Amino acid sequence: MLDTITFPKDLRKFSPQDLPQLAQELRDFIINIVAVKEGHLGASLGVVELTIALHYVFNTPEDLLVWDVGHQAYGHKILTGRKEIFHTNRQLNGISGFPKRTESNFDTFGTGHSSTAISAALGMAIASKLAGITNKQHIAVVGDASIASGMAFEALNHAGMTATNLLVILNDNAIGIDPSVGALKEYLSKVTLDGAPETDNIFEALNFNYSGPVDGHDLEILLSELERLKNVSGPKLLHVITTKGKGLRQAEENQVAYHAPGKFNALTGDLHPKSKEVLPPKFQDVFGKTLVELARKNKNIIGITPAMPSGSSLTYMMDAFPERAFDVGIAEQHAVTFAAGLATQGLHVFCTIYSTFLQRAYDQIIHDVCLQKIPVIFCLDRAGLVGEDGATHHGIFDIAYLRCIPNLIVCAPRNEVELRNILYTAQKGLELPIAIRYPRGRGTLIDWQQGFTEIEIGKGIELKKGNKVAVLSFGTMATNVVTAIERFTETSEKLAIGHYDMRFTKPLDEVLLTQIFNTYSEIITVEDGVKAGGFGSSILEFASEKKYQNKVILMGIPDTFIEHGTTDELQEMSGISSENIYFQIKNVL
Repeated sequence: MLDTITFPKDLRKFSPQDLPQLAQELRDFIINIVAVKEGHLGASLGVVELTIALHYVFNTPEDLLVWDVGHQAYGHKILTGRKEIFHTNRQLNGISGFPKRTESNFDTFGTGHSSTAISAALGMAIASKLAGITNKQHIAVVGDASIASGMAFEALNHAGMTATNLLVILNDNAIGIDPSVGALKEYLSKVTLDGAPETDNIFEALNFNYSGPVDGHDLEILLSELERLKNVSGPKLLHVITTKGKGLRQAEENQVAYHAPGKFNALTGDLHPKSKEVLPPKFQDVFGKTLVELARKNKNIIGITPAMPSGSSLTYMMDAFPERAFDVGIAEQHAVTFAAGLATQGLHVFCTIYSTFLQRAYDQIIHDVCLQKIPVIFCLDRAGLVGEDGATHHGIFDIAYLRCIPNLIVCAPRNEVELRNILYTAQKGLELPIAIRYPRGRGTLIDWQQGFTEIEIGKGIELKKGNKVAVLSFGTMATNVVTAIERFTETSEKLAIGHYDMRFTKPLDEVLLTQIFNTYSEIITVEDGVKAGGFGSSILEFASEKKYQNKVILMGIPDTFIEHGTTDELQEMSGISSENIYFQIKNVL
């Protein structure tokens, strides 16, 4: 059946009795592709029946279907003209792993961050109303973890006071990437278990016509309810109970691991055995394990994450000190101000957030932390280019958007030992907030669990002395620079190149920079953030202020949104690979 479907109009030719077979075929297709090509698995398996029912009942793309986050949209992509190219998912020049407006007119709204669907669909619904269009449906599919976010609540609050044709599908499976948390999750659990709320229905209190909960894997019920809701006026909410990973036993039983499991055996469902080779650690694990190590001696250490305990490795802290580690759900704004409140009471608060998600709490960083000089310790995981997750997830803006905020220290350790040392330094009691950024993936050191050394704030370090061209790196870009310099074999060239790890872009090490500008005629800056307003810009500002005439060349992310591909591919395309750095130095010499 799946082979005969290119677009939803083909799907609608089948009888409802045929759809369970199609669901099985669609599940198998997703499993077989993701097992080999990798990607997000559990979320899309959990909404196979819902995806089929939505495209069967509604006249997409004329009816507007908005997916929240996008992890759950693989089935949607396969049924909307992308089955034949789905194997390119998340690969360079292939289709995106998330809904993307430029990719298909069935992708009505691009999404990578959570909790945006209700706002977007409400905007579409009001636009239809203003245009006098009465026969168009507007549907937002939202996970239970996403609906607990502040933005989703804001949208519900607004939508409940509008007479719009808006349908919110609450995909309730009790888990986002990690298990859902909070009072709303507990409320939904009661609805699920008891068949009806023990208290007044929270959605009806917001003026939504509530129906459910219904079995999200029963196509007959889904089709019936969706057909009925097409004719119900005003904002409505359908509560659907699903199982993340449905149809693959291991994905149902281990939902965290099978959210994005990497490659696995499609026939058995088993993950491939892990290599016994000793590898450098992931930076997130260096953070997580070091935090526990520090917390054993410092009872004032607190850990906070907005719904990313496993991704950020705060799980180590949660296991060791559950009363001192908090998952606040998908609520980045709350996480930052909650951290600030804790820090006012003398606690050393490590707020770990993916770089791309910290963007969502920008006002709180400025207003609630930096303005008041509250020493929150921000640990920015997934800084720089993150690879296959693409444009919505690259952490390339943080240097630029943080550097301009007064009272904030901005640091990027070049390796695992430096990360440990800055974490150690931060918990000793800084007077100002600090942002510590580190990348996705593994570092370079096997012997990383060394004793701690305090780092002087605002002090860079000379890694290699030279006399003609100085390369100033920020963060783990130092590795690319070292690799590039190692390619030079002529003694004169080797002697000409200096390399400096600046460590901090705020405050800058002006003593070291003065020495550099007085020694080298040519200076190259290298960063894995945007050039516009980033680390290199801070060096140019210093040179301008001090009236230096040295030639300064900036290497960083160009002024464009970078799409998906492997990190190596994207670094090469962005001009910051070791190869790019080598040729830039070669040209200068």
